[in-house]
Amino acid sequence: MTPSPVIDIRDLYFAHNGQPILEGINLSVQAGDFVAMIGPNGGGKTTLLRLMLGLLQPLQGSIRVFGRPPGQVSHRIGYVPQNVHINTHFPVTVLDVVLMGLLKPGRRWARHGRRDRLAARRALERLEMEDAGNRRIGELSGGQRQRVFVARAIADDPEILFLDEPTANIDTRGQAGFYDLLRRLNQHTTIIVVSHDLLVLSTYVKSVACVNRRLHYHDQAEITADMLETLYPCAPHETCQVELLAHGLPHRVLKSHESR
Repeated sequence: MTPSPVIDIRDLYFAHNGQPILEGINLSVQAGDFVAMIGPNGGGKTTLLRLMLGLLQPLQGSIRVFGRPPGQVSHRIGYVPQNVHINTHFPVTVLDVVLMGLLKPGRRWARHGRRDRLAARRALERLEMEDAGNRRIGELSGGQRQRVFVARAIADDPEILFLDEPTANIDTRGQAGFYDLLRRLNQHTTIIVVSHDLLVLSTYVKSVACVNRRLHYHDQAEITADMLETLYPCAPHETCQVELLAHGLPHRVLKSHESR
């Protein structure tokens, strides 16, 4: 018997100001999956992520997370948004930032007890940032801060972790190490990551959701010519080339082809 999906989307439609953003979206995600959502800018990736988080509501169709509307299971979900706005000059420590992930409704200004501090330190250990707990967040590099934000998202042991462009502020050298950490987290946590970094497809993720107003799901981490032509169509009569940066070197993943 096939287990129930942890995320189940049926016939979803969403528009903004009368403009369709997503339509005909169907997706089932099983526990333990590591899904990369790829697609062009404006294709609807972040919108779909926010719908799965319950931050937006579909105009048609349904979304169920653990069999319930997303807003009812937010305590089982972790989220790292694309742009985490934080005043790097504010004298807040790394441990304080991670403890923010343990705030509960009704206890926003409550003092954190020993259990919360142990959970926060454990989350930092999982992200290999245990020695940074007493440092100010503004002293860290972009890659280090991103690890702290992931630690904040997993401090409460979520069963699903959503990340929106998590390596946008990390240099090329640090990206592989960051995805290595996500792969280890994936041993216990289902991961959905929005990314333009095609390197993750062949090395780290288990499946791919191609989003460009509609969605095409592939249960293997492979890039095909059809996928890329659907996601990144060429203008008529142009010759297209798609490359990615892997280990500091450009690699062609789709041979030159004439658009049709």
